[in-house]
Amino acid sequence: MTENAPATQFDAQAGTKPAIEVCDVQHHFGMGDARKQVLFDNRLTVRPGEIVIMTGQSGSGKTTLLTLIGTLRRVQQGKLFVLGQPLHDSTTLEINRLRRRLGFIFQAHNLFSSLTALQNVRMALELQPNRSPRRTENQRCQEMLEAVGLGERIHYKPGSLSGGQKQRVAVARGLVHQPDILLADEPTAALDEESGRQVVTLFQQQARERGTAIVIVTHDNRILDVADRIVKMDFGHIARDTRVSEAAKIGEMLSRCDIFSGVTIRTMTQLADRMKVEKHAKGTRIIQQGAPGETFYLIRDGQLQVRRDPGNQPVATIGPGDFFGETALLTGEPRNAHVDALTDAVVYTLDAKSFQQAMSERATLDQEVRSTLFAN
Repeated sequence: MTENAPATQFDAQAGTKPAIEVCDVQHHFGMGDARKQVLFDNRLTVRPGEIVIMTGQSGSGKTTLLTLIGTLRRVQQGKLFVLGQPLHDSTTLEINRLRRRLGFIFQAHNLFSSLTALQNVRMALELQPNRSPRRTENQRCQEMLEAVGLGERIHYKPGSLSGGQKQRVAVARGLVHQPDILLADEPTAALDEESGRQVVTLFQQQARERGTAIVIVTHDNRILDVADRIVKMDFGHIARDTRVSEAAKIGEMLSRCDIFSGVTIRTMTQLADRMKVEKHAKGTRIIQQGAPGETFYLIRDGQLQVRRDPGNQPVATIGPGDFFGETALLTGEPRNAHVDALTDAVVYTLDAKSFQQAMSERATLDQEVRSTLFAN
């Protein structure tokens, strides 16, 4: 069975119930001649405990998608499930109940100017159905403000706070009620490096300890290291959805393949992006001897056996990190062996064109090295 997603989207936790599921969502603003479509057939799945960073140029649709997930706009076309609730088919009452389980951090802060930092943060607790005693809530709010470095500013009103301090109040308010989903629009834009790191560390703790699904819209390259996934939007489309650990795993595996020696890291990254993923059940024949060679294979999980005719004789057993299928691509000859799945297996695949481009770069680099050595 072939997955529809690139290899860098492979989800080892695919059986886990999603916290967010975006299915073919479209959105537009205006009517008639003024109508402008800003989202086109977007699909996205975010699981509990994941931190997803959304990047892209201004106007690419990041914030619009975030506000749809956050119930701040109604779904026009497509389906959108948040914590199992179908937002495309929900009443206002159902949506209001769901909002209590979400945390928001707005780029514009959206603080109440007449309230202190502590009172602004407590607003998130006052919306919850099961309230704690006021003293307990105040203690929780103070601890949250201390965690973002504002322990000495808890009784200050927004007018007496800097832009970065207001942002940290907004962060504390978004986290204080321990939401199941946290949605953050440029949460570190107004923060220096130390404060920004403090904030994203809190995000990581929330994700790891409570299983909170976190979606961050940002242009801040300093915080990319906390992402489990990086989603790039381009002109209303999700142009790339990369699971960072999977991309790193593919890159590491490719770097150990001697056939790619001499290929640059940049090209390795491009190859990882172009690779697809296939799942094969035990007993499946992945390659048929004599068939044309159109694909390169890299084993992620499972054990495979190489066999040759006549007699379908076993030749070798291969496993994670091993590759196959390159001979036919290099020679243009048909496949010289069968490859069968001894166990359930997952393999990454690369099309012939991308493989040949990588081989061409390797040959060019080899020639350049030889020429340089000869000249010196």
